[in-house]
Amino acid sequence: MSTPLVFDRPLVRRRLFRALHQGYADFLLVRVVEDLEERLSTVLREFPLALDVGTPTPVAAEALRRSGRAGTVIRLSPVPEPGSILGDEERLPFSGERFDLAVSLLSLHSVNDLPGSLIQIRRSLKPDGLFVGALLGGSTLTELRQSLTQAESEVEGGVSPRVAPFADLRDIGGLLQRAGFALPVTDSDIVRVRYANAFALMRDLRRMGLTNALNDRRRTPLRRATLMRTAEIYAERFGEPDGRIPATFEIVWLSGWTPHESQQKPLRPGSAKVRLADALGVKEGVPKSESKPGKD
Repeated sequence: MSTPLVFDRPLVRRRLFRALHQGYADFLLVRVVEDLEERLSTVLREFPLALDVGTPTPVAAEALRRSGRAGTVIRLSPVPEPGSILGDEERLPFSGERFDLAVSLLSLHSVNDLPGSLIQIRRSLKPDGLFVGALLGGSTLTELRQSLTQAESEVEGGVSPRVAPFADLRDIGGLLQRAGFALPVTDSDIVRVRYANAFALMRDLRRMGLTNALNDRRRTPLRRATLMRTAEIYAERFGEPDGRIPATFEIVWLSGWTPHESQQKPLRPGSAKVRLADALGVKEGVPKSESKPGKD
């Protein structure tokens, strides 16, 4: 079965290229890189060869080099960039079991085949290699999504896809397991950014290359009346007392290891040598419903 084309991948790259040349809005990416450094600081090992998969700018690769944790960092860039390999996150140009570490920041949310990309990343890692990624999650831009939907329905009598369907945290762990990663871990970080109005938010989205690149998008621009109504609804529904508006970005973190015999394995059912009641220091066998009521 072919993978559904949710995103227009060539357009995704063109939008990012334009953003980089007009002045990339890097505040979100800088925060994510700082979180990556903190997460890697708890891993007590060095990574002789690391791979950066599609992070919009070289900032993650530079942080890995600066930290000294990675000996050599190879960067797969989605757009032409000096010193990097031009490539697509959906088609990694690397032979199997080559890297000790792979990272990907704010990139994988715009691939059409996320399970396929994760499988390719896992295959590019050596046994007991580590993958750490961050992508935009399901609650990202929820305020803008709701405002656009209501405005377009009111002004144009119908709605069209405008904001990407970002991945849900509950699904990511399962995707890591399907891709063959061991010890998968997922969590999310909610970042709320305040703007003067909806137009200021839209300018930042353009400067991050995050404007509409859905394959089924309407090919004509939004009407001016629809845009104005979107800004009005945004302010009415989500505006704060000082007149500013919030914009939600959910950062979903995922990590996993390529399987290796040295890794911890779950115990077989019934193989425990200590009873749970003894470990917790409680008596067993008395259901809560049968316990005696206390005095008033």
